[in-house]
Amino acid sequence: MHTLEDTKNTINNIIPFIPEGDFFFTKGVAAFQKRKFDVALKWLKKAVEQSPDEALYQCQLSIIYTEIGAYHVANQILTEVLSTNGDSYIDCYYLIANNYAHLGLLQDAKKYITCYLEKAPDGDFREESEQLLEMIDIDDEEDIDEDWALEEEDELLLYQETAFYHLQRQEWDRAIPLLQEMMEIFPEHVSARHEYSYALFFDGNKEKAMELELKWLEEDPNSLYALTNLAVFYYEQQNLFANNKIISCLQNVYPMHEQQELRIASTLARTGYNQDAYVRFIRLSASKLKGHADYYQWYSKAAYHTGNVEKATALWQEGMKRHSILRNKPCPWEA
Repeated sequence: MHTLEDTKNTINNIIPFIPEGDFFFTKGVAAFQKRKFDVALKWLKKAVEQSPDEALYQCQLSIIYTEIGAYHVANQILTEVLSTNGDSYIDCYYLIANNYAHLGLLQDAKKYITCYLEKAPDGDFREESEQLLEMIDIDDEEDIDEDWALEEEDELLLYQETAFYHLQRQEWDRAIPLLQEMMEIFPEHVSARHEYSYALFFDGNKEKAMELELKWLEEDPNSLYALTNLAVFYYEQQNLFANNKIISCLQNVYPMHEQQELRIASTLARTGYNQDAYVRFIRLSASKLKGHADYYQWYSKAAYHTGNVEKATALWQEGMKRHSILRNKPCPWEA
């Protein structure tokens, strides 16, 4: 199987008649080489649509997703290629392992790397595979007792990624049972219960969601998760007095972590505090948050309502390119 890097050597050898799939594929490769990943995605998706049975196109599409950090999506594509084509595309095993390694799921990465080396001991990715396997084995040798902790961490990351996927898409019926499992398996993972109450609220069980968050806030009055959830809940129920009271607390909180700062900034924008939200958003690192649809949705709203219309439009356009779930939504400032 050839990768995008290999393909660049053959682009110039194109026959006069170009089937549509090959045309789109060639355009996608050219965009990839220029690191125009959004454009490359557009062309590669068209190539796959024109030639859905051409596994090479799907493999190259997965490589672009890897490049932009969408590792789960990349692995879904590669797994389907293996399911359909078997070992005709052995390099998929390495690509899957590489994605798992980026996600921190090292045991899954090791499984696929081992499989690749067994099936293709002299494959194109032999050297990279051996290096990756060596890195994983070093971790294994540090402390045997860490194996159990590592597996637990891998499982937690997988739960987090899957729950995040469903929450972003407002698939409450899928997110709720998954979060219930997380709460049982990882009771110390506090954010799961707050994501659970959030999903409950927007699934229609508002009373229970409010009850849970008020209980947890009483147990931990400084809980950022409880405060942000309650601010949104009160706002959605038009209890502005209670909402304003909580917002006044959040305005004095400046977390160190990007994810927590994003949570506060998004909450401020959602509840009408656009100026405060905008000040927060401009401090955030876009490169670290490009995988969050919320970043684009609420940043663009805050920008628009603070007079930064061009920036708001640019953010929203970029958000829709990166996140298909935003494409069916109205502009945040019009909602």
